[in-house]
Amino acid sequence: MLSEEAKLILSDPERIKRRDEWFSRLSDLFDGRNNEYSDRYVFTLTGASAYAGMPSDRECVNWALDKLAKMPEFTGNRFCPLCIEYNPMGVHFIDYLLGANVYTNGHQWYNDTLDTPVGSLEFPDYESNPMWIDARTIAEQFLDAGVTLPVFATPILSSPLNIIVNLYGEEALVAMMEDEEAVRHDLEVINTLIRALHKWYRDNIPQRQLQCTVVTQRAQPPGYGQLCGCTSHLLSGGMYREYIMELDDALLGDYQSGGMIHLCGAHTQHIEAFRSMPHLRAVQINDRAAADLEEYYNGLREDQIIYLNPCDKMPLEEALAITGGDRLVICSPIEAPEKPA
Repeated sequence: MLSEEAKLILSDPERIKRRDEWFSRLSDLFDGRNNEYSDRYVFTLTGASAYAGMPSDRECVNWALDKLAKMPEFTGNRFCPLCIEYNPMGVHFIDYLLGANVYTNGHQWYNDTLDTPVGSLEFPDYESNPMWIDARTIAEQFLDAGVTLPVFATPILSSPLNIIVNLYGEEALVAMMEDEEAVRHDLEVINTLIRALHKWYRDNIPQRQLQCTVVTQRAQPPGYGQLCGCTSHLLSGGMYREYIMELDDALLGDYQSGGMIHLCGAHTQHIEAFRSMPHLRAVQINDRAAADLEEYYNGLREDQIIYLNPCDKMPLEEALAITGGDRLVICSPIEAPEKPA
């Protein structure tokens, strides 16, 4: 059982007020409004997460909440939201719900591709799937705790392109050239499932506490969604527009304010498509994708925000020289730098 002390800390009105002030500053950035913070500083984000264990342990969420309550409040010039996360099977959670064999090797999750051909995917009875029941139980335990300061992250709900490639490997890409009907069928099944899971979280977690995965580096204002665009580096710009763009935009459009796409490879061939997606409000770039910051900054719309994980390929100083700190969220455990003169 969560201690009374932890409950008081994690429902402290003053800490909630400070959290909401940070979310308000982030909303200002998304909406193109300036305030004292955005005039002087580049928005900087690095949150703190605690991971819930298996729901068979009735105290797993309380243990994670207790860990958050014991963390000293960060009072510096950086947004540091507290978050509960539960990521069953990592990026293969949706694969499992669709019938793939998912397993671990060391600390990494993998899946075997399906034996069935592209085009034969059936919508699963996900509500009776034990892994979804576990995920739902974790969310319900979080709600039962009754604390209002931490946010709650969905599992990795991924995206239709990521999942179809997980399920079929290179055969999914071959089918895009040879069997359009089969590919469109399976992509629709996948996207319908992912959207149904997002809807469950929107219907059950209060909006001001609901976030998508990796909150520590991708927190958005309440009311925004997220999808994973990793595998789009395998597609040409034309192929993404033909098969994927409308599905991704529809998924983000289920959220009140649209949402974010995560990118970690070479994706600049899709900037034209990203620019034309009305519900795409942010891109998050790390590793290889971070090297292309200038192309994203110049190619995206003025109302599309860039979340950057600085790295050797794109150090902070270069990022600030390119953008002047505008439309930029720096995901790094540093104090917010002042905007360049």
